[in-house]
Amino acid sequence: MLDSIAAWFADFGSSFYDNFIKDYRWKYLTTGLTNTLLITLGALILGIVLGFLIAVVRTTHDKTGRLGFLNVIAKLYLTIIRGTPVVVQLMIIYFVIFAAVDINIILVAIISFGLNSAAYVAEIFRSGIMSIDPGQMEAGRSLGLNYTQTTWKIIMPQAVKNVLPALGNEMITLLKETSVAGYIGLQDLTKGGDIIRSRTYEAFLPLIAVAIIYLVMVLILQYAVNCLERRLRQSDRN
Repeated sequence: MLDSIAAWFADFGSSFYDNFIKDYRWKYLTTGLTNTLLITLGALILGIVLGFLIAVVRTTHDKTGRLGFLNVIAKLYLTIIRGTPVVVQLMIIYFVIFAAVDINIILVAIISFGLNSAAYVAEIFRSGIMSIDPGQMEAGRSLGLNYTQTTWKIIMPQAVKNVLPALGNEMITLLKETSVAGYIGLQDLTKGGDIIRSRTYEAFLPLIAVAIIYLVMVLILQYAVNCLERRLRQSDRN
């Protein structure tokens, strides 16, 4: 029994050395992790900005009937982006749209994932804005504020507060979605594990390591989202 346990630890140690220590193969994971975090952060910023603008266009049209043409464009954009897989969008943007352009591959990934995230962020913001009591708008107008002033000074602060937890969850989803960035040859975290696997012909440790790293990041982000939700609930009671 002891001999079999010792043999297992010896095999595990040898496999661990081959996968991570030998030839500094752990650097494939650290480089991939850095790229994954850069893509996630950049795509999240792009997604929030673009998604917010789309939400403003759609809610303005719903409430006032204005911005009809922009609303049609926004609805078409949402239909296409939400109706097609993110990996297909990624490959179209890289292999078709930027095929003849010398552009940083990380920037391509940020644009692709940002455009995809914007479609979902737009609906998050839109639901937050539409959830505000219509009486808030009437109250603002009765104070002499026009539609734009009421929207930015009264409606938006409340809507943003309401959607912050949902935005946190969108960041978690976005982080996991970036795992398909390797389809365009970008060395993200998943691709880093795949490179190690191709060197050692062992799949278990590299893939388990990638899964654990993703799990740790998701748990950290989930903890942050939960803390934010508790803070918001406390502020609502106060």
